[in-house]
Amino acid sequence: MSKIEVNTVEPQCGTTLTLGGSGDTVQLGSGASQTGFGRTGTVDWQTGSIKTTTFTAVNGEGYFVNTTAGVITCNLPAGTAGAIFAVSDYARTFSTYNLTITPNGSEKIGGQPGSVTMSTAGQAASFVYVDASQGWINVDETSNALTSPVYICASVSGACNTLTVAPCCANVKVAKFVSPGTFTVTQIANTPDQNVVGYQVVAGGGGGGFDVGGGAGAGGYREVKSPTVGSYTASPLEGYGVPTNRVTVAVQPYPIVVGGGGGGATSLPVQNDGNDSSFDTITSTGGGFGGTYVTAQRTGNPGGSAGGGGGWTNAPNAGGNGNTPPTNPPQGQDGGDNNNAPGTTGAGAGGGGAGGAGSNSPPQISPVTNGSPGGPGVSSSITGSPVTLSAGGTGSNDGHPWPGTPQPDNSGNGGIGGGVTPAPANCGQTGGSGIVIIRYKFQ
Repeated sequence: MSKIEVNTVEPQCGTTLTLGGSGDTVQLGSGASQTGFGRTGTVDWQTGSIKTTTFTAVNGEGYFVNTTAGVITCNLPAGTAGAIFAVSDYARTFSTYNLTITPNGSEKIGGQPGSVTMSTAGQAASFVYVDASQGWINVDETSNALTSPVYICASVSGACNTLTVAPCCANVKVAKFVSPGTFTVTQIANTPDQNVVGYQVVAGGGGGGFDVGGGAGAGGYREVKSPTVGSYTASPLEGYGVPTNRVTVAVQPYPIVVGGGGGGATSLPVQNDGNDSSFDTITSTGGGFGGTYVTAQRTGNPGGSAGGGGGWTNAPNAGGNGNTPPTNPPQGQDGGDNNNAPGTTGAGAGGGGAGGAGSNSPPQISPVTNGSPGGPGVSSSITGSPVTLSAGGTGSNDGHPWPGTPQPDNSGNGGIGGGVTPAPANCGQTGGSGIVIIRYKFQ
Protein backbone atom coordinates (compact mmCIF):
# COMPACT_ATOMS: atom_id res chain seq x y z
CA MET A 1 0.00 0.00 0.00
CA SER A 2 1.40 3.40 -1.03
CA LYS A 3 1.54 6.29 1.41
CA ILE A 4 1.53 9.99 0.53
CA GLU A 5 2.45 12.56 3.16
CA VAL A 6 1.55 16.19 2.34
CA ASN A 7 0.16 19.14 4.28
CA THR A 8 -2.17 20.49 1.57
CA VAL A 9 -3.85 19.03 -1.48
CA GLU A 10 -5.14 21.56 -4.02
CA PRO A 11 -6.63 21.15 -7.53
CA GLN A 12 -4.19 21.69 -10.44
CA CYS A 13 -6.75 23.95 -12.06
CA GLY A 14 -10.19 25.23 -11.26
CA THR A 15 -11.73 25.03 -7.79
CA THR A 16 -12.93 21.41 -7.58
CA LEU A 17 -10.87 18.68 -5.93
CA THR A 18 -12.05 15.09 -6.46
CA LEU A 19 -11.02 12.30 -4.06
CA GLY A 20 -11.59 8.75 -5.32
CA GLY A 21 -13.40 7.50 -8.36
CA SER A 22 -17.06 6.78 -8.98
CA GLY A 23 -18.30 4.10 -6.56
CA ASP A 24 -15.27 4.36 -4.30
CA THR A 25 -15.45 4.96 -0.53
CA VAL A 26 -13.30 7.64 1.04
CA GLN A 27 -12.60 6.66 4.65
CA LEU A 28 -10.92 8.51 7.52
CA GLY A 29 -8.37 6.59 9.51
CA SER A 30 -9.27 5.11 12.90
CA GLY A 31 -9.44 7.88 15.50
CA ALA A 32 -9.21 10.65 12.89
CA SER A 33 -11.84 13.42 12.78
CA GLN A 34 -13.00 15.73 10.01
CA THR A 35 -13.60 19.46 10.02
CA GLY A 36 -14.96 21.85 7.44
CA PHE A 37 -17.08 19.32 5.55
CA GLY A 38 -20.28 20.19 7.37
CA ARG A 39 -23.01 17.66 8.33
CA THR A 40 -25.35 15.70 6.13
CA GLY A 41 -28.49 16.29 8.23
CA THR A 42 -28.00 13.37 10.60
CA VAL A 43 -26.83 13.12 14.18
CA ASP A 44 -24.77 10.66 16.18
CA TRP A 45 -27.13 9.15 18.77
CA GLN A 46 -25.59 9.03 22.25
CA THR A 47 -26.92 5.60 23.27
CA GLY A 48 -24.43 5.27 26.10
CA SER A 49 -25.62 8.42 27.86
CA ILE A 50 -29.39 8.44 28.48
CA LYS A 51 -30.33 11.89 29.78
CA THR A 52 -32.18 11.92 33.11
CA THR A 53 -31.38 15.48 34.27
CA THR A 54 -30.92 18.91 32.69
CA PHE A 55 -28.25 18.86 29.97
CA THR A 56 -26.72 21.00 27.20
CA ALA A 57 -26.94 19.73 23.63
CA VAL A 58 -23.87 19.53 21.38
CA ASN A 59 -23.89 20.06 17.62
CA GLY A 60 -24.23 16.77 15.75
CA GLU A 61 -25.52 14.70 18.66
CA GLY A 62 -28.87 13.03 19.35
CA TYR A 63 -30.15 12.24 22.86
CA PHE A 64 -32.60 9.79 24.38
CA VAL A 65 -34.28 11.62 27.26
CA ASN A 66 -35.82 9.71 30.19
CA THR A 67 -38.43 11.81 32.04
CA THR A 68 -39.91 9.05 34.21
CA ALA A 69 -38.69 10.84 37.36
CA GLY A 70 -39.67 14.40 36.43
CA VAL A 71 -39.43 17.19 33.88
CA ILE A 72 -36.08 17.82 32.15
CA THR A 73 -34.61 20.84 30.35
CA CYS A 74 -32.36 20.67 27.28
CA ASN A 75 -30.22 23.83 26.95
CA LEU A 76 -29.03 24.64 23.43
CA PRO A 77 -25.51 25.74 22.48
CA ALA A 78 -24.88 28.98 20.62
CA GLY A 79 -26.32 28.50 17.15
CA THR A 80 -24.14 28.38 14.03
CA ALA A 81 -25.55 27.85 10.55
CA GLY A 82 -25.95 24.12 9.90
CA ALA A 83 -25.71 23.04 13.55
CA ILE A 84 -28.01 20.13 14.28
CA PHE A 85 -29.22 18.11 17.30
CA ALA A 86 -32.07 15.71 18.03
CA VAL A 87 -34.01 14.35 21.01
CA SER A 88 -36.31 11.36 21.55
CA ASP A 89 -38.65 10.23 24.34
CA TYR A 90 -36.77 7.29 25.88
CA ALA A 91 -39.61 5.87 28.07
CA ARG A 92 -42.62 7.48 26.32
CA THR A 93 -43.31 9.70 29.31
CA PHE A 94 -43.17 13.19 27.76
CA SER A 95 -46.96 13.40 28.22
CA THR A 96 -46.52 12.97 31.98
CA TYR A 97 -43.23 14.82 32.52
CA ASN A 98 -42.33 17.17 29.67
CA LEU A 99 -39.02 17.98 28.00
CA THR A 100 -38.37 21.73 27.73
CA ILE A 101 -35.93 22.95 25.05
CA THR A 102 -34.37 26.32 25.90
CA PRO A 103 -32.46 28.41 23.31
CA ASN A 104 -29.13 30.07 23.99
CA GLY A 105 -29.62 33.69 25.07
CA SER A 106 -31.97 35.59 22.74
CA GLU A 107 -31.91 33.00 19.96
CA LYS A 108 -35.19 31.75 18.52
CA ILE A 109 -36.81 28.40 17.94
CA GLY A 110 -39.01 28.28 14.87
CA GLY A 111 -38.81 32.05 14.51
CA GLN A 112 -40.15 32.68 18.04
CA PRO A 113 -38.25 33.67 21.18
CA GLY A 114 -38.45 31.52 24.28
CA SER A 115 -38.52 27.83 25.13
CA VAL A 116 -40.63 25.08 23.58
CA THR A 117 -42.12 22.03 25.29
CA MET A 118 -42.32 18.46 24.02
CA SER A 119 -45.36 16.91 25.71
CA THR A 120 -46.49 13.95 23.59
CA ALA A 121 -45.66 10.39 24.60
CA GLY A 122 -43.07 8.88 22.24
CA GLN A 123 -42.25 12.23 20.60
CA ALA A 124 -38.93 12.74 18.77
CA ALA A 125 -37.58 15.72 16.81
CA SER A 126 -34.47 17.09 15.06
CA PHE A 127 -33.54 20.79 14.98
CA VAL A 128 -31.18 22.67 12.62
CA TYR A 129 -29.90 26.20 13.22
CA VAL A 130 -30.56 28.30 10.10
CA ASP A 131 -30.00 31.99 10.87
CA ALA A 132 -30.71 34.74 13.39
CA SER A 133 -34.17 35.36 11.92
CA GLN A 134 -35.61 31.86 12.42
CA GLY A 135 -33.03 30.33 14.72
CA TRP A 136 -33.47 26.59 15.31
CA ILE A 137 -36.02 24.97 12.95
CA ASN A 138 -37.60 21.58 13.49
CA VAL A 139 -36.84 19.57 10.34
CA ASP A 140 -38.55 16.30 11.27
CA GLU A 141 -40.79 15.21 14.11
CA THR A 142 -42.85 12.19 15.09
CA SER A 143 -45.45 11.79 17.80
CA ASN A 144 -46.02 8.12 17.11
CA ALA A 145 -42.90 6.19 17.97
CA LEU A 146 -43.31 2.62 16.74
CA THR A 147 -43.55 0.20 19.64
CA SER A 148 -45.46 -2.90 20.63
CA PRO A 149 -48.73 -2.03 22.42
CA VAL A 150 -48.70 -2.23 26.21
CA TYR A 151 -51.89 -2.43 28.27
CA ILE A 152 -53.01 -2.02 31.88
CA CYS A 153 -52.13 -4.86 34.24
CA ALA A 154 -53.93 -4.86 37.59
CA SER A 155 -55.10 -7.06 40.46
CA VAL A 156 -57.76 -6.86 43.18
CA SER A 157 -57.82 -7.75 46.86
CA GLY A 158 -60.49 -7.89 49.55
CA ALA A 159 -63.19 -10.37 50.56
CA CYS A 160 -65.36 -11.60 47.67
CA ASN A 161 -64.01 -9.00 45.24
CA THR A 162 -63.47 -10.32 41.70
CA LEU A 163 -61.58 -9.57 38.47
CA THR A 164 -63.08 -11.11 35.32
CA VAL A 165 -63.10 -10.69 31.54
CA ALA A 166 -66.10 -8.65 30.40
CA PRO A 167 -68.77 -10.88 28.77
CA CYS A 168 -69.01 -8.63 25.72
CA CYS A 169 -65.34 -7.87 25.09
CA ALA A 170 -62.44 -10.34 25.18
CA ASN A 171 -59.93 -7.50 25.67
CA VAL A 172 -61.65 -5.83 28.63
CA LYS A 173 -61.64 -6.73 32.34
CA VAL A 174 -64.10 -5.80 35.07
CA ALA A 175 -62.97 -5.40 38.70
CA LYS A 176 -65.97 -5.75 41.03
CA PHE A 177 -65.67 -4.60 44.64
CA VAL A 178 -68.52 -5.70 46.92
CA SER A 179 -66.41 -4.97 49.99
CA PRO A 180 -63.43 -2.71 50.77
CA GLY A 181 -60.20 -3.72 49.06
CA THR A 182 -57.38 -2.52 46.79
CA PHE A 183 -57.14 -2.12 43.01
CA THR A 184 -53.40 -2.42 42.31
CA VAL A 185 -52.06 -1.25 38.95
CA THR A 186 -48.70 -2.82 38.11
CA GLN A 187 -48.43 -1.61 34.50
CA ILE A 188 -50.07 1.17 32.49
CA ALA A 189 -50.79 1.34 28.78
CA ASN A 190 -48.41 3.09 26.40
CA THR A 191 -51.44 4.67 24.73
CA PRO A 192 -52.44 7.39 27.24
CA ASP A 193 -56.19 7.31 26.48
CA GLN A 194 -56.35 3.66 27.54
CA ASN A 195 -55.30 4.63 31.06
CA VAL A 196 -58.61 6.47 31.53
CA VAL A 197 -60.69 3.70 33.08
CA GLY A 198 -64.44 3.25 33.26
CA TYR A 199 -66.06 3.03 36.68
CA GLN A 200 -69.26 2.90 38.72
CA VAL A 201 -69.09 4.13 42.33
CA VAL A 202 -72.24 3.63 44.43
CA ALA A 203 -72.52 4.59 48.10
CA GLY A 204 -74.58 2.88 50.79
CA GLY A 205 -78.28 3.78 51.06
CA GLY A 206 -79.60 5.52 54.16
CA GLY A 207 -81.62 3.88 56.93
CA GLY A 208 -85.42 4.15 56.92
CA GLY A 209 -87.12 6.52 59.39
CA PHE A 210 -88.65 5.33 62.68
CA ASP A 211 -92.41 5.07 63.40
CA VAL A 212 -94.35 6.29 60.36
CA GLY A 213 -90.95 7.14 58.93
CA GLY A 214 -89.90 8.54 55.61
CA GLY A 215 -88.08 6.33 53.14
CA ALA A 216 -84.31 6.82 53.09
CA GLY A 217 -82.30 8.28 50.23
CA ALA A 218 -80.29 6.04 47.94
CA GLY A 219 -76.52 6.05 48.01
CA GLY A 220 -74.88 8.53 45.66
CA TYR A 221 -74.31 7.15 42.15
CA ARG A 222 -71.40 8.13 39.86
CA GLU A 223 -70.34 6.53 36.58
CA VAL A 224 -67.92 7.10 33.70
CA LYS A 225 -67.78 5.11 30.46
CA SER A 226 -64.32 5.53 28.94
CA PRO A 227 -64.25 5.27 25.11
CA THR A 228 -61.57 2.56 25.35
CA VAL A 229 -63.40 0.03 27.57
CA GLY A 230 -65.73 -1.64 25.10
CA SER A 231 -69.38 -1.31 24.16
CA TYR A 232 -72.12 -1.39 26.80
CA THR A 233 -75.11 0.69 27.84
CA ALA A 234 -74.26 3.08 30.65
CA SER A 235 -76.73 4.86 32.92
CA PRO A 236 -78.15 8.33 32.17
CA LEU A 237 -75.75 9.67 34.82
CA GLU A 238 -72.62 8.71 32.82
CA GLY A 239 -70.19 11.62 33.21
CA TYR A 240 -67.16 11.13 30.91
CA GLY A 241 -67.92 14.48 29.25
CA VAL A 242 -66.91 16.30 32.45
CA PRO A 243 -63.08 16.04 32.60
CA THR A 244 -62.93 16.15 36.40
CA ASN A 245 -64.90 12.90 36.51
CA ARG A 246 -62.22 10.94 34.62
CA VAL A 247 -59.73 8.74 36.44
CA THR A 248 -56.35 8.18 34.74
CA VAL A 249 -54.57 5.36 36.54
CA ALA A 250 -50.85 5.17 37.29
CA VAL A 251 -48.66 2.36 38.60
CA GLN A 252 -49.78 2.31 42.24
CA PRO A 253 -52.34 0.74 44.59
CA TYR A 254 -55.80 2.35 44.80
CA PRO A 255 -57.68 1.78 48.07
CA ILE A 256 -61.35 1.07 47.36
CA VAL A 257 -64.00 2.05 49.91
CA VAL A 258 -67.39 0.34 49.67
CA GLY A 259 -69.86 2.10 51.96
CA GLY A 260 -72.25 0.14 54.15
CA GLY A 261 -75.96 0.86 54.25
CA GLY A 262 -77.34 2.97 57.10
CA GLY A 263 -79.02 0.93 59.82
CA GLY A 264 -82.79 1.26 60.03
CA ALA A 265 -83.95 3.38 62.96
CA THR A 266 -85.12 1.16 65.85
CA SER A 267 -85.55 3.88 68.44
CA LEU A 268 -85.14 7.62 68.80
CA PRO A 269 -83.08 9.72 68.45
CA VAL A 270 -81.10 7.16 66.39
CA GLN A 271 -81.26 7.81 62.63
CA ASN A 272 -78.56 6.55 60.24
CA ASP A 273 -77.17 7.85 56.97
CA GLY A 274 -75.53 5.49 54.48
CA ASN A 275 -71.75 5.46 54.16
CA ASP A 276 -69.61 6.88 51.37
CA SER A 277 -67.92 4.80 48.65
CA SER A 278 -64.78 5.96 46.83
CA PHE A 279 -62.20 5.22 44.14
CA ASP A 280 -59.25 7.59 43.70
CA THR A 281 -60.67 11.15 43.43
CA ILE A 282 -64.27 9.96 43.03
CA THR A 283 -66.50 9.86 46.12
CA SER A 284 -70.19 9.00 46.18
CA THR A 285 -72.00 10.21 49.30
CA GLY A 286 -74.14 7.93 51.47
CA GLY A 287 -77.92 8.31 51.29
CA GLY A 288 -79.71 10.49 53.84
CA PHE A 289 -81.92 8.87 56.51
CA GLY A 290 -85.70 9.11 56.40
CA GLY A 291 -87.51 11.49 58.73
CA THR A 292 -89.78 10.48 61.63
CA TYR A 293 -92.62 12.02 63.63
CA VAL A 294 -90.39 13.54 66.32
CA THR A 295 -90.10 17.32 66.03
CA ALA A 296 -86.30 17.41 65.89
CA GLN A 297 -86.08 14.77 63.14
CA ARG A 298 -89.16 15.25 60.99
CA THR A 299 -87.31 16.22 57.82
CA GLY A 300 -85.39 13.78 55.68
CA ASN A 301 -81.62 14.11 55.82
CA PRO A 302 -79.54 15.35 52.86
CA GLY A 303 -77.11 13.01 51.14
CA GLY A 304 -76.17 11.45 47.81
CA SER A 305 -79.92 11.09 47.54
CA ALA A 306 -81.98 12.46 50.43
CA GLY A 307 -84.46 10.95 52.85
CA GLY A 308 -88.19 11.61 52.67
CA GLY A 309 -90.08 13.63 55.30
CA GLY A 310 -91.56 11.79 58.28
CA GLY A 311 -95.28 11.14 58.67
CA TRP A 312 -98.01 11.29 61.32
CA THR A 313 -97.53 14.81 62.64
CA ASN A 314 -99.88 17.75 62.17
CA ALA A 315 -97.47 19.81 60.11
CA PRO A 316 -95.69 19.45 56.75
CA ASN A 317 -92.35 17.62 56.92
CA ALA A 318 -89.94 18.31 54.08
CA GLY A 319 -87.65 15.87 52.36
CA GLY A 320 -83.93 16.49 52.37
CA ASN A 321 -81.76 17.83 49.55
CA GLY A 322 -80.16 15.26 47.28
CA ASN A 323 -76.89 15.64 45.35
CA THR A 324 -75.21 16.82 48.54
CA PRO A 325 -72.39 17.71 48.07
CA PRO A 326 -73.12 18.59 44.43
CA THR A 327 -71.59 16.67 41.52
CA ASN A 328 -72.05 16.97 37.75
CA PRO A 329 -73.99 14.92 36.66
CA PRO A 330 -75.94 14.85 39.96
CA GLN A 331 -75.24 11.81 42.10
CA GLY A 332 -78.83 11.70 43.41
CA GLN A 333 -82.14 13.46 43.99
CA ASP A 334 -84.29 15.05 46.72
CA GLY A 335 -86.48 13.19 49.18
CA GLY A 336 -90.24 13.63 48.96
CA ASP A 337 -92.27 15.91 51.25
CA ASN A 338 -94.97 14.90 53.70
CA ASN A 339 -97.67 17.49 53.07
CA ASN A 340 -99.72 16.96 56.21
CA ALA A 341 -102.31 19.64 56.86
CA PRO A 342 -103.10 20.73 60.42
CA GLY A 343 -105.46 18.27 62.07
CA THR A 344 -104.57 15.43 59.68
CA THR A 345 -102.13 12.57 59.59
CA GLY A 346 -100.15 11.14 56.73
CA ALA A 347 -97.61 8.58 55.60
CA GLY A 348 -93.90 9.17 55.44
CA ALA A 349 -92.64 10.41 52.06
CA GLY A 350 -90.40 8.45 49.69
CA GLY A 351 -86.62 8.78 49.67
CA GLY A 352 -84.80 10.19 46.67
CA GLY A 353 -83.23 7.86 44.11
CA ALA A 354 -80.45 8.32 41.57
CA GLY A 355 -83.03 8.51 38.79
CA GLY A 356 -85.62 10.79 40.39
CA ALA A 357 -86.98 12.44 43.53
CA GLY A 358 -88.98 10.56 46.16
CA SER A 359 -92.78 10.76 46.05
CA ASN A 360 -94.60 13.28 48.20
CA SER A 361 -97.05 11.93 50.74
CA PRO A 362 -100.42 13.73 50.37
CA PRO A 363 -102.49 14.72 53.44
CA GLN A 364 -104.60 11.88 54.83
CA ILE A 365 -107.79 12.07 56.93
CA SER A 366 -107.99 8.35 57.52
CA PRO A 367 -105.30 5.68 57.67
CA VAL A 368 -103.95 4.44 54.35
CA THR A 369 -102.29 1.17 53.51
CA ASN A 370 -99.98 2.29 50.72
CA GLY A 371 -96.57 3.80 51.29
CA SER A 372 -95.11 6.66 49.24
CA PRO A 373 -92.71 5.25 46.62
CA GLY A 374 -89.07 6.20 46.63
CA GLY A 375 -87.37 7.69 43.60
CA PRO A 376 -86.24 5.26 40.90
CA GLY A 377 -82.72 3.95 40.52
CA VAL A 378 -80.69 3.89 37.30
CA SER A 379 -79.53 0.96 35.17
CA SER A 380 -76.08 0.25 33.73
CA SER A 381 -74.56 -2.76 31.96
CA ILE A 382 -71.00 -2.00 33.05
CA THR A 383 -70.61 -5.61 34.29
CA GLY A 384 -72.11 -7.07 31.11
CA SER A 385 -75.84 -7.17 31.89
CA PRO A 386 -78.24 -4.41 33.05
CA VAL A 387 -78.43 -3.88 36.80
CA THR A 388 -80.51 -1.15 38.47
CA LEU A 389 -79.02 0.47 41.58
CA SER A 390 -79.60 3.40 43.96
CA ALA A 391 -83.39 3.44 44.27
CA GLY A 392 -84.98 5.47 47.07
CA GLY A 393 -86.72 3.80 50.02
CA THR A 394 -90.52 3.69 50.30
CA GLY A 395 -92.15 5.86 52.97
CA SER A 396 -94.33 4.16 55.56
CA ASN A 397 -98.12 4.14 55.73
CA ASP A 398 -99.74 5.94 58.62
CA GLY A 399 -102.11 3.38 60.08
CA HIS A 400 -100.79 -0.09 59.47
CA PRO A 401 -97.51 -1.87 60.03
CA TRP A 402 -95.32 -1.68 56.95
CA PRO A 403 -93.83 -5.08 56.06
CA GLY A 404 -90.48 -3.64 55.15
CA THR A 405 -87.35 -5.69 54.61
CA PRO A 406 -83.68 -4.69 54.52
CA GLN A 407 -82.47 -3.67 51.09
CA PRO A 408 -80.18 -6.07 49.16
CA ASP A 409 -76.45 -5.88 49.70
CA ASN A 410 -74.52 -3.85 47.09
CA SER A 411 -77.70 -2.24 45.75
CA GLY A 412 -77.21 1.27 47.16
CA ASN A 413 -80.98 1.39 47.78
CA GLY A 414 -82.46 3.53 50.54
CA GLY A 415 -84.11 1.79 53.51
CA ILE A 416 -87.89 1.55 53.85
CA GLY A 417 -89.56 3.71 56.50
CA GLY A 418 -90.96 2.08 59.63
CA GLY A 419 -94.70 1.69 60.18
CA VAL A 420 -96.81 2.30 63.27
CA THR A 421 -96.05 1.29 66.86
CA PRO A 422 -95.58 -1.29 68.32
CA ALA A 423 -92.12 -2.61 67.56
CA PRO A 424 -90.78 -4.10 65.41
CA ALA A 425 -93.29 -2.89 62.82
CA ASN A 426 -92.33 0.72 63.52
CA CYS A 427 -88.60 0.15 62.86
CA GLY A 428 -87.03 1.57 59.73
CA GLN A 429 -85.20 -0.85 57.48
CA THR A 430 -81.48 -0.94 56.67
CA GLY A 431 -80.25 0.55 53.40
CA GLY A 432 -78.34 -1.50 50.86
CA SER A 433 -74.54 -1.34 50.88
CA GLY A 434 -72.69 0.21 47.97
CA ILE A 435 -70.51 -1.21 45.21
CA VAL A 436 -67.50 -0.12 43.11
CA ILE A 437 -66.85 -1.36 39.56
CA ILE A 438 -63.71 -0.57 37.50
CA ARG A 439 -63.51 -1.47 33.80
CA TYR A 440 -60.35 -1.30 31.65
CA LYS A 441 -58.67 -2.66 28.51
CA PHE A 442 -56.08 -5.33 29.29
CA GLN A 443 -55.08 -6.65 25.84
